Amino acid sequence: MIDLKQLREDPQPARDSQIARGADPNLVDQILQVDEARRAALRDFETKRAEQKAVSKSIGKTPKEERAGVLEKAKALAEEVKTLEAKANTAAEELEKLARSLDNIVLPQVPSGGEDKFEVLRHEGGAPRDFTKEGFTPKDHLELAEGLDAIDMKRGAKVSGSRFYYLKGVGARLELALLTMAMDQAVDAGFTPMMTPTLVTPQIMGGTGFLGEHSDEIYYLPADDLYLTGTSEVALAGYHKDEILDLDEGPRRYMGWSTCYRREAGAAGKDTRGIIRVHQFNKAEMFSYCPPEQAEKEHARLLAWEEQMLAKVELPYRVIDTAAGDLGSSAARKFDCEAWLPTQERWMEVTSTSNCTTFQARRLNIRQRKTDGNVIAATLNGTLATTRWIVAILENHQNADGSINVPQALQPYMGGVSVLEPIQ
Repeated sequence: MIDLKQLREDPQPARDSQIARGADPNLVDQILQVDEARRAALRDFETKRAEQKAVSKSIGKTPKEERAGVLEKAKALAEEVKTLEAKANTAAEELEKLARSLDNIVLPQVPSGGEDKFEVLRHEGGAPRDFTKEGFTPKDHLELAEGLDAIDMKRGAKVSGSRFYYLKGVGARLELALLTMAMDQAVDAGFTPMMTPTLVTPQIMGGTGFLGEHSDEIYYLPADDLYLTGTSEVALAGYHKDEILDLDEGPRRYMGWSTCYRREAGAAGKDTRGIIRVHQFNKAEMFSYCPPEQAEKEHARLLAWEEQMLAKVELPYRVIDTAAGDLGSSAARKFDCEAWLPTQERWMEVTSTSNCTTFQARRLNIRQRKTDGNVIAATLNGTLATTRWIVAILENHQNADGSINVPQALQPYMGGVSVLEPIQ
């Protein structure tokens, strides 16, 4: 949620942010109008309540012959106070609802526009392989995985429906190897490893900003009033709800390892083959609480850790600065790393890292202890490894016979195996 005090003092950045996102800038002025109405209603309530208290206090000192009139006045004032209090509460509820509909204010460096208006910051990991020069046509990840007996989509669909799957054999080992390597790297960097809940309350899901425009992407269990998380970011953000953190020694960092669930309601017909876009997957997610003034530097660190992992699995990738219109509601800026997908000749997102500034922490009442008064903390998140990486690893490291070269850094996590051989 945005800072109302800051919005009152300077609403233009919020208007500009809405325009950059392709959203309605008039929402900002609506919020300010409702805020003014709320404050006016609160003033009226407090003024009348003070008058009521003064009259009630005077009853005992009032002569007997005048007391009935004073009592009547006190009774009338009590009714007025009750009405004005209800009006102030209604205005506060309306303001809360409206303010929560305003997305985080994007940072000035963020490209304006929709999904295709991102800015490519750089290419890393070398040039993509030219399979034509190597004399063979690359197979897609599913064909390769089926040759390795590593993924079973048919039985996944039989048991759970479309976009579910089994990872088996070397496929299961490959996912576990990736996530374990991510955990080791995170621990070395000072992160606390966490196995997080995958069911959360509406207060936590809403507090992280996931119950807005794309809430239809989330699985909901009405009988329990709980949501299945699409990322451990949600559980990690809620971990310190209503707490005051001491961040004098630097950011507080966690790495969450969890299964993630997404309905993919808006992705019909897109990447339906294989495991690029599925309903269930595993992910290692970095999460950081830090002082607001350090958030941009912390964001750069999270990106660097993501790139460190991508270098370990030897993938060609590019880094993009995501356009404002493609940001989630809680993100003020987001960098994506996209690996090359040879069979589709396109870049595929494998990591993202978002600076959520104080947006989530304000909703969740997470503050930083300061000697001159506590302040709202900043939160950031970033992917360190996920099931989707298997797609890029298989396609980029394949050989003509369908075997897969295991990246050197990953080999110790695969029991020393250097090549995954097709099942004969």
